[in-house]
Amino acid sequence: MPARPFGVYVHVPFCRHRCDYCAFATWTDRTHLASAYLSACTRHIRAAAGGLPPITSVFVGGGTPSLVPPDALMAVVAAIPTTADAEVTVECNPDDVTPPLLQTYRNGGVTRVSFGVQSMVASVLAALGRTHDPRRVRPAVEAAGDAGLACNIDLVFGAAGESVEDWSSTLEEVIALDPGHISAYALTVEPGTPLAGDRARHPDDDDQATKYVMADERLARAGYECYEISNWARPGRRCRHNLLYWSGGEYLGVGCAAHSHRAGRRWWNVRTPERFIAAIDAGRPPEAAGEELGPAARRREGLQLALRTDEGVPADAFEPDAVVTLDGLVEVTGGQVRLTVAGRLLANEVAVHLR
Repeated sequence: MPARPFGVYVHVPFCRHRCDYCAFATWTDRTHLASAYLSACTRHIRAAAGGLPPITSVFVGGGTPSLVPPDALMAVVAAIPTTADAEVTVECNPDDVTPPLLQTYRNGGVTRVSFGVQSMVASVLAALGRTHDPRRVRPAVEAAGDAGLACNIDLVFGAAGESVEDWSSTLEEVIALDPGHISAYALTVEPGTPLAGDRARHPDDDDQATKYVMADERLARAGYECYEISNWARPGRRCRHNLLYWSGGEYLGVGCAAHSHRAGRRWWNVRTPERFIAAIDAGRPPEAAGEELGPAARRREGLQLALRTDEGVPADAFEPDAVVTLDGLVEVTGGQVRLTVAGRLLANEVAVHLR
């Protein structure tokens, strides 16, 4: 029998530069902690490993995982008791990528890389506060293919000054690279970020809706399936780790600010790398806080997540008259309710009608 899905997320909180829209637990002045931090992650995994089921997927995110020494990062990955066919993803900045780095990843058990591209237009990247060179994207994707690694490209649409033509150009250039998976996210304004403090750069809802529909049409025409609101993949190339989240699956979070979910309980680790290292060094759990949802809340959350995917939810998850009210936003086939393209744009409003 195949192993029941269980994931591990490893958070690497170091960056050279903090993007203007980023609210993640990342720092630009603490890379000197990388060695001690990765060692603490390895020890955290080893301490937990005895109580974990076989790991079917690993996602190393950040931050910028490709910023830290690859051998040290692979030592963390090696400590995770994965199944033989596990999906292991590492997020990368295209500027960091070299063939030797990717070969080290491949030799260390990585199967997939995710490039934070966001846009192929330099002026749009500047508006997002990004610093990488879009000319580095193609060589990075080609190097990943040469190393035998599956590839995802992350995009963000809705930046200030990004024209429809800019977005169209980005889509065409990325599709031409032929990655197995493409993620496209609407720019969101997070409290406390430089973007939040600059209203002139806040995205426009109508502009983002236009760009989302364009992305869906272009990607579908190129053979990509939209299997979650913001994610498209070629057949057989869906991200197993993300599917774990959307199906309400279980996972362990390793590193500062990482979240975990197991046996109906969620918890999250201390936010800073210093506090995480100190907890592991002292032999203490790095947990900061947690919560346990009751059966009704867990069921509703599961439906909200499933609604985002192409699997949809059972028709009886809605009141019968609600489905009629949502005409044009949902479609019913085989007893399942699924979002239409228009419904994906209003997914939160549709989810209000779940019972």
